[in-house]
Amino acid sequence: MVLLVLFWKCIKPKILSLKKVKSTKNGPDYFSGNLRTISYFDYCTLKRATRDFDTKNQLGGGGFGQVYKGKLVDGRMIAVKQLSLGSSQQGESEFLAEVRMLTSIQHKNLVHLIGCCSEGAQRLLVYEYMKNGSLDSIIYENSETFLNWKIRFQIILGIARGLQYLHEDSNLRIVHRDIKASNILLDDKFRPKISDFGLARFFPEDQAYLSTGVAGTLGYTAPEYAIRGELSEKADIYSFGVLAIEIISSRKNTDLSLPTEMQYLPEYAWKLFERSSVIDLVDPKLRTDGIVEKDVLQVCHVAFLCLQPHPSLRPPMSEIVAMLTCKIEPMAAPVKPAFLGRKHRIDISLSLEPPSEILSSPPQSNSTFSPLPNRFSPPRDAFKR
Repeated sequence: MVLLVLFWKCIKPKILSLKKVKSTKNGPDYFSGNLRTISYFDYCTLKRATRDFDTKNQLGGGGFGQVYKGKLVDGRMIAVKQLSLGSSQQGESEFLAEVRMLTSIQHKNLVHLIGCCSEGAQRLLVYEYMKNGSLDSIIYENSETFLNWKIRFQIILGIARGLQYLHEDSNLRIVHRDIKASNILLDDKFRPKISDFGLARFFPEDQAYLSTGVAGTLGYTAPEYAIRGELSEKADIYSFGVLAIEIISSRKNTDLSLPTEMQYLPEYAWKLFERSSVIDLVDPKLRTDGIVEKDVLQVCHVAFLCLQPHPSLRPPMSEIVAMLTCKIEPMAAPVKPAFLGRKHRIDISLSLEPPSEILSSPPQSNSTFSPLPNRFSPPRDAFKR
């Protein structure tokens, strides 16, 4: 009987309703609400699965903690995200936001949450293990792994379908806020899954946008969100456009080692479009491998529509998916996209209209924004490299 109790406590994950778990004895109940039942793991189980969080098992770092590969006693491979709370409440609140988000949504292009752990000061999320890691470790120039056009298109379309679910098809209206290559995970067949929902926001059905503190990654952030703090699904759509161009070109959106006009990828891509030379944007290895130019140019066209200067000009994700799958023809020719300026400090009063007057110089790097004044000041740790 004693052995059975020990097995149940330390090895077999317990099934608990999260609404019954509180972060501290006297603290607020962050888990309150109607959440689905998920697996709850004891800390000792996850510590053993990751070999005491051995650095050799480290897969990478999310916005608020490190991610480790683990193996449960039943042989299942898992990915464990361990948050470092420190003296900040921000990490804990983001952890609980991610649990709430992931237990409310289910889609083949969203990472699957297996369970979590909230024990003492420890906050951990347990995900399905994705064999091919994150997209950023594969797609950029220095990677030894080559992805042909069929796989790249599969990734682009899968991300689009995942976002369509979040924005339009789930029971909740959700804006991810941090779509970028490192937040796209790939399974053994290179099928993409959107991950890291720590910054995601539930969105009221009756509001066009939220006025909120800015969070995300410079280079992917929509201008109306970065400048005025106006958040809507269209911010994710802008980020998707940047990411699609990265996947096509095998380039990071900002590379200061290149000549000036090539440093900021979306701006350079638009210059090629104006010269009718968009095909020059394509990864040379991809062109050598063989592509159908019409298909690649179609995706580039869709990406430019996602980068339109005003949110209302960007198509919803359902239309983007339809255009990618050739169910509808692309919309009219895009106008010049919006680009953030070089200056780290952004003038909040800058108007996004007319589109031709939007700042068009590239940012210095994929680093954080400088603090914005007044209510637009982002929370600590909001921006991630």
